[in-house]
Amino acid sequence: MGVSPRKFLLALAGSALDSILSLIWLLICVVVIAVLAYLFTKYAAGRGIGVLGLSGGSGQFKVLARLPLGRDQSVALVQAGERYLLLGATPSGVSLVAELTREEAQALCAQPPDQPPPPSFAEALRTVLKQKKPR
Repeated sequence: MGVSPRKFLLALAGSALDSILSLIWLLICVVVIAVLAYLFTKYAAGRGIGVLGLSGGSGQFKVLARLPLGRDQSVALVQAGERYLLLGATPSGVSLVAELTREEAQALCAQPPDQPPPPSFAEALRTVLKQKKPR
């Protein structure tokens, strides 16, 4: 007993339709994830949230800048009221490296004039997509 050509073509068309619908669903999910990532970065930037929520702050206590030095080591510039502290952080603790004046802290946080500001998420995504080579 063989399968009629009509039933075979219908089964094949149904399988192809399922594959196309799966591909469309996958593309929709990827677009939604990219849009959500973009919206989150805009939200985080607006609230002053940096990597892992370390920058920003509230009131008179703010982390102005943070520089990772190694796996578990970093230096942070912290504003505590009118004082500016350069702190070293390691797994064993946090230590005061230096206390800075307002002018020194501003000089450390200022963007060098010859360095462009970091790109937005949308610009970075466009750059990566342009670099992708079609297969």
